[in-house]
Amino acid sequence: MTSVISRKLYIFLLVASLFLFGCSQSGDTVKTDQTGEQAEKFSVITAEELKTKLDDKDFVIVDIRDEAAYIGWALDGLERGGHIRGAVDFPYPWLKKMNKQTLTDTLKTKGITADKNIVIYDVDKGNSEAMAGALKELGYKNIYIYKGGASEWAKNKDLPMESLPNYSKLVHPAWVNDLINGKNPETYPGKGYKLFEVSWGQGEDYKKGHIPGAVHINTDEVESEPLWNRLSDKELEKMLLNNGITHDTTVVLYSADTTPAARVALIMMYMGVEDVRILNGGFEAWKNAGFEIETGSNPKKPVTDFGKPTPAHPEYIIDMPEAKELLKDPNGCLVSIRSWAEQIGETSGYSYIKPKGRIPGDVWGHDIKDYRNIDQTMRNAAEIQAFWKEWGITPDKKIAFYCGTGWRAAEVWFYAYVMGWPNISVYDGGWYEWSSDKNNPIETGEQKPPM
Repeated sequence: MTSVISRKLYIFLLVASLFLFGCSQSGDTVKTDQTGEQAEKFSVITAEELKTKLDDKDFVIVDIRDEAAYIGWALDGLERGGHIRGAVDFPYPWLKKMNKQTLTDTLKTKGITADKNIVIYDVDKGNSEAMAGALKELGYKNIYIYKGGASEWAKNKDLPMESLPNYSKLVHPAWVNDLINGKNPETYPGKGYKLFEVSWGQGEDYKKGHIPGAVHINTDEVESEPLWNRLSDKELEKMLLNNGITHDTTVVLYSADTTPAARVALIMMYMGVEDVRILNGGFEAWKNAGFEIETGSNPKKPVTDFGKPTPAHPEYIIDMPEAKELLKDPNGCLVSIRSWAEQIGETSGYSYIKPKGRIPGDVWGHDIKDYRNIDQTMRNAAEIQAFWKEWGITPDKKIAFYCGTGWRAAEVWFYAYVMGWPNISVYDGGWYEWSSDKNNPIETGEQKPPM
């Protein structure tokens, strides 16, 4: 009798403990919907609800997809590329590249702060929940996940999306991989392509590893001492022909650091190459994507006729006389793409440039590092335009960028081009040329944004 009671008591206690344990687990982490399926750990927002929050300053929409998708590429089978109107970018992989302080600073820069309602979206919800968890650990409380994600939003053409006007000029690794494997990726006109790794010198790093099929371009092919200004138009046309480039060749450029690729891109576009692309994030982006790397060298394959008069776009590059005229123009803006230490005259920035300071009448456009994300891709256009606006750099003006010898300025010029700015150029000679002429004035010391 006693043993029967003991068995009944044991069974009762076992069932009760399992029941209580199950309730505890459910209450702590997971809720179920009416169908009994596991629901999200974070609040969910629908497309209709999100549509009403697009202009609500208390809401920040965060796109955690790849930068290529954010700027305009239609990836993952989506019907439209780009991002939800007003969304900020924070690709999920960035989390692994940042320590806590860098993460906090970057979130703040993008307006993703704990006092806001944060809406996260991706193509699938897995990464969205992981991103939400990371924010929760930082003390964020009002976190929502847009369950439908980019797929649902892109499918409904009544829901607004944004892309950079010339996003296709910043290509991503998968696009290049499709190209070199004989496919016809999005926006490729199909008239033949050339792929180049750009760097100074004889390509020693290139020989150790490059994108399959890439040919090396030495920056000496487009510029020369003593001031490292571009070569003559006649010499530049010979460079194009020697590299097998005609006016309608699709040219894809990349480098370890984007500045040399941008320098060559600017000059090719100045000469009249109609379809010039840059690999966003450079060779590191290719390696991170896990695509094949080739060693050795590929030969140049010359052609004999460019196919149109050169230069086709002389307005893309100005020289010292035009720079001086721009400084006199009330609607002109000469923008320095140099470090603050260079701008105020603490350093020239170069071992071979002795004068320090800036061109009187210029405005500071920030150093090149401020234009890049942690993965070296182009920074969010809205963030760039925000610090430009502080210095009076607006798209209605006639803009010329300059730096020391033209490389940094070329990269920023290319980003402005991708952003669709209409009246932009590079002052080719830059600080090196300006400061080499003793008749030119130089200014040093603190500088404030124009009123």
